[in-house]
Formats: sequence, structure tokens, C-alpha cells
Amino acid sequence: MTFWRNIARLAANSVDEADCPDCPKGLPGEDPAFSTAVTALGAKLAKADGRADHAEYAAFATVFQPEEGSEQNVQRLYNLARQTSHGFESYARRLAKRYRGCPLLLEDVLDGLFHIAGSDGAVTQEEMDYLERVSDLFGLSRLTLRRIKATHLGVGKDDPYVILGVLPDASDEELRREWKRQLSAAHPDRARARGLPEDFVAIAEAKAASINAAFDAAMDERKELRLVGAA
Repeated sequence: MTFWRNIARLAANSVDEADCPDCPKGLPGEDPAFSTAVTALGAKLAKADGRADHAEYAAFATVFQPEEGSEQNVQRLYNLARQTSHGFESYARRLAKRYRGCPLLLEDVLDGLFHIAGSDGAVTQEEMDYLERVSDLFGLSRLTLRRIKATHLGVGKDDPYVILGVLPDASDEELRREWKRQLSAAHPDRARARGLPEDFVAIAEAKAASINAAFDAAMDERKELRLVGAA
């Protein structure tokens, strides 16, 4: 599914104006301000690591597919914007202001930018800094960024959300519910009640400890993020 079709699908699913009171009328793909901003963001991302190659433009054209008849104008703007990564923040702020009532659309844009960054086989630290800054300017939470990043780059086995089996931006209630469910299933007393050998009990104890540690780590991270956000 192309980016523009995905945007159209989102728009069709958000017909209740009460859910999206500030979104401009019409489809984003038909909004020149939207097209200009995403083109500039994609181009400047390609330059964030000091170079911009054909693979990244090909990825851009695949994800942020221009409307028919506008390809040349889009490529002209892309080539102009990719001369430097400077100025990307103003485009991100403009897009965030115009679509502040449509967070799912802004998430889709960030998702597409991640695809562009990884099109050459690796995401550099400079590109990651760029993506994190765009996410902040979009007003997306660090947990939402973490989920999108994990979709494209994977996660470590010791990631607390992997251990608990929930998305990074799940609510505190969902996180706590899954923690309790897993802890109950892995409780060493269950192994003892089934008459399993002590080796199995030890495994259950280690698993329960891992689940508790993951929950504590996730909650501590959330507390820290809230304190940073409140500062």
C-alpha cells in the first residue's frame, strides 16, 4: 500500500469531526503544504548523515509517492532541499501545527522517514538524531517513537517491552495487567504445585525475577519521561 493510499484510508476512517477538529479539509496528499513539508523532510533526512544517494530518493518515492503529474515538481523540490539538512525543523513544526489534530497521520510520516533512513541498509546516529528531533517536534511521545523504531530496527531481547509482550506505548493499565498475568503464570509455586523438579522451580524463579525487573524498568522509564515532559 502506498503512503498516499494509506493516508486516504486514515482520512476515511476519521470522518467524525469531533475526533479530528483541527485537520484541514480534504486529503493530505492533495494539500500542497503537506506535500512540500514531507518532501523537504525526506530530502533533508537523506542529507543528515552527510550524503544523499539514489537509493534514498527511490525509497522516498516509494513511500511518499507523489500524485500523478506532480513527479517532476516533487523531484525538483527534493533535489533542492537535500543540498543541506539545515532547516528541517521549520518544516516539521509547520506540519505538526497544521496536522496537530491528526497524530496518526504524523506517526505515518515518521514511519515513512524511518523507511527512507534504512533504505541504504543502515540507520546512522546522525539520521537517528534527526528522526528523534522530528518526533519531538511532531509532539509524539518517546514511547511512540520507540514503537516505530522497533518496527524498523528491531529490539533487544532484554528490552522490557519484549519481555512483557506489550507495545512500548501501551497504557500503564495494560502494562500492569500483562505483568500480573505473566507473573502469575511463571510463579515458582505453580511449578512446585505440579510436582516439578527443583531445576524447573529455579527456572520459574528466574523467569519471575525477569518479569518483575522488566516491569520495574518500564515503569521507571515512564516516570522519568513524565518528569522530563513536565520540566
